[in-house]
Amino acid sequence: MSYIVESGASTSRRSRRRRAVITLLLVALMLFFAFWYAYSYYRASGRPAAATVPACTAAPAAAAPKPANITVNVYNATDRNGLAAGTATQLRARGFVVATVANDPLQRTVKGAAEVRYGASGAAKAKVVLALVKGSKGVKDARTDASVDLVLGERFTALAKPVAPKPVATKPGAAKPAATTPAATKPAATTPAAVPSTPAC
Repeated sequence: MSYIVESGASTSRRSRRRRAVITLLLVALMLFFAFWYAYSYYRASGRPAAATVPACTAAPAAAAPKPANITVNVYNATDRNGLAAGTATQLRARGFVVATVANDPLQRTVKGAAEVRYGASGAAKAKVVLALVKGSKGVKDARTDASVDLVLGERFTALAKPVAPKPVATKPGAAKPAATTPAATKPAATTPAAVPSTPAC
């Protein structure tokens, strides 16, 4: 029976070889993690930025009430006779509904052009009446209906002129487009209107 005795040199070589393998494994592991981190960073930077969702836009303002839907009481707060009656006639001609024509029931002194008195439900209609008299002042009261009082004051002269639509300007020497027959014309390609992508608020 024989025994093999390893020399000290072979033992040291084996330990060095083991340390070298461990070192290579550690280096490979560090390289793998470095590569993985770099690849993750590259993928994150290459993604498109998330589209920002636009904020909900404010709803468009409601259209002003039409004169036919506005009931106006015309009061005279001055000592000029017939001022309320003449103004009421002009308001009717513009399409307003005139309910009462009289002297100011509150008997107040209105030094300005006019006072427009209204309640909470007639605020939108009062804005239309305020635009009729330049320099008029709005006064909110406790009435429950939507009627509006136009109280003519000492500086009242006349109602503001109604705004007329501007006519389309045409050049005097411009030739009119020639009439075309249905056979000679081709239907123009129409593009569908873009549908806004704003989410409903």
